[in-house]
Amino acid sequence: MTDFFKALGDPSSAFLLNALVVGLLSSVSLGVIGSYVVTRRITYIAAAISHCVLGGIGAALWLKTVCGCHWCDPMLGATAAALASALLIGLVSLYARQREDTVISAVWAIGMAVGLLFFAKTPGYVDPMSYLFGNILLISHDDVWRVAGMDLLVVAVGVGFYPKLLAVCFDEEFAELRGARVKAWYLLLLCLTALTVVLLVRVVGIVLVIAMLTLPAAVAGHFARRLWQMMLLATLCCMAFVTLGLALSYPADLPSGPVIILFAGGAYLVVVLIHRFLRRHGT
Repeated sequence: MTDFFKALGDPSSAFLLNALVVGLLSSVSLGVIGSYVVTRRITYIAAAISHCVLGGIGAALWLKTVCGCHWCDPMLGATAAALASALLIGLVSLYARQREDTVISAVWAIGMAVGLLFFAKTPGYVDPMSYLFGNILLISHDDVWRVAGMDLLVVAVGVGFYPKLLAVCFDEEFAELRGARVKAWYLLLLCLTALTVVLLVRVVGIVLVIAMLTLPAAVAGHFARRLWQMMLLATLCCMAFVTLGLALSYPADLPSGPVIILFAGGAYLVVVLIHRFLRRHGT
């Protein structure tokens, strides 16, 4: 771990500092939106959105390579696909609940399939594994600014509309009776989740994204009594998991994403076990 902190000050290891900064920035969105996701119990929807991102990335790479659309960045495609799938799933869940599970599963599978087909038809070598499992060490200086901008947007909306989103998460019927546009706020929450998923794709990849979106918030939920407290604790947990994951994976030459997830998963299991032990013994 000492080698990691020494490397942070080394100009030749600027990529490591970029990785840590992006991880810490992403933690803020994860803490805020992850708390909404866990509280509203839309983890399955968030997982479907994350897997649809691959289709957008594949399409963007194909357009950039084959059609000469140099402005078409993979993260732009990921954002478009995430928002489109969020709105589609959200509308289905609002107006056709009896088919919600089927549609979510279909969107999940189609998004992955479309992405892999675009990868196959893109000239040159395209490694889908870097998007499926991520590599935070490949974050560039430009990526830091992109993530910071999107992070600012997600947090500003998530915190700025806190009372409305809080009502949607805990008591939709009461909020609707008070005149709140519950359906619109629910769709907004799904769009914020989609943007947060895009933030995480470069950090831990598509496959592991749902773990970082839910595990820190789930850990925080055992200690917080208010949603804003849960957000704050979840953010701190994310920052700790990212820092520890990078600090241990870098000197050991291990992929950072899975190590970060192992810390998050291990912390969650320990908290759950301790919580159950204390409840069983009446403390």
